[in-house]
Amino acid sequence: MAYQLKDCFKMFTLNANRKLAAEMAQLLGCELGKCSVSRFSDGEIHMNIEESVRGSEVYVVQSTSQPGNEYIMELLIMIDALKRASARRINVVIPYYGYARQDRKARSREPITAKLIADLLEKAGATRVVTMDLHAPQIQGFFDIPVDQLLGVPILSQYFENKGLEDIVVVAPDNGGVVRARKMANRLDAPIALIDKRRPEANVAEIMNIVGNIEGKNAIIIDDLIDTAGTITLAANALIEKGAKAVYACCTHPVLSGLAISRIEASPIKELVVTNTIELPEEKLINKITTLSVAPLLVEAINRIHNEKAVSPLFE
Repeated sequence: MAYQLKDCFKMFTLNANRKLAAEMAQLLGCELGKCSVSRFSDGEIHMNIEESVRGSEVYVVQSTSQPGNEYIMELLIMIDALKRASARRINVVIPYYGYARQDRKARSREPITAKLIADLLEKAGATRVVTMDLHAPQIQGFFDIPVDQLLGVPILSQYFENKGLEDIVVVAPDNGGVVRARKMANRLDAPIALIDKRRPEANVAEIMNIVGNIEGKNAIIIDDLIDTAGTITLAANALIEKGAKAVYACCTHPVLSGLAISRIEASPIKELVVTNTIELPEEKLINKITTLSVAPLLVEAINRIHNEKAVSPLFE
C-alpha cells in the first residue's frame, strides 16, 4: 500500500526500536531522519539532530523498555531538541510504555510512575502519544494531550486463527485480564477461563483456582506483558494439571526479565507468541518464541494521524 506523506513529514528513531522503526519507514516509503545519540565521558546523553525540522510534523519511535531509564532520557532529550528546533508537532510513538505498572497508590507512600512519565513527556514538548496496550487503560487520562492506544489482540488473534487450532479456550491469567481474554475469545469464537490467583508480593504469583472448562482443550493464555514469566508458567502448569491438552501463551510486550527465558523453556508452554514492541536480543530468541510485527498497525495509525483521518477504526 502506498502512503501519501506531505513534505512536512519526518520520522526519527532512537536506540530502543531501530529494527521496528526501519520496518515502519520501509512501509511508509520514507527515510528515517538523521540524528545521532552519543555519550559524554561521564555517561550523560548527547543528542544531535542532523537536519532541519522547522515547521515539520515529526514522529519519534522509541519504546521505554529496559534499560528504561536510559531510553526515557533519550526520548525526553530528543523531544526537547525538536521543540527548540521549531518542529511544528512532535508525535511520540511509544510501542511499549514503561513504568506503567504503578498506575495508582496501592499502598501508602507509593508513587504513581505512569503519571510521572506522562507529565515528563508533556513538559518536554510532546504534542501526541501513540502507544500499544497500556498496562492500565486509565493511563490515557494521565495526559492532557491526545493519546492513541492501539491493541495487540487483533494481531495475536489472527495468528492463532491462521494456526487452525481446534477446541480452543482463551485463558485470562488474572481478574484484570478478563476483558482482553474476552476480546480474543470473541474473535476466535471460543470460551474463556480465568485463573484466580493471589500475588503476595511484586513479581511473585500463587495460582489458586481455575474457573472454566479447560479439560482436553488447547488453552491460550493472553496477557498484555510478560516480565519474569512467573505468572504465565505457573498458569501453564496449573492448566496441564487440570487436564488441558496443550498450552500456548501470548502477549503484546515481551519484557522477559530475570529468569523469564529459562522458566519458559522449562515450562509446558508449546509456543509463546509476542510482538516486537520490545526488541529482543539474540539470546532471548528461543525456539518457543514467535515474534509478530506491529509495524503495519503503527504505520496505519501514523498515516491516519498525518492525513487527519479517524484513528478509531483501528481500535475495533
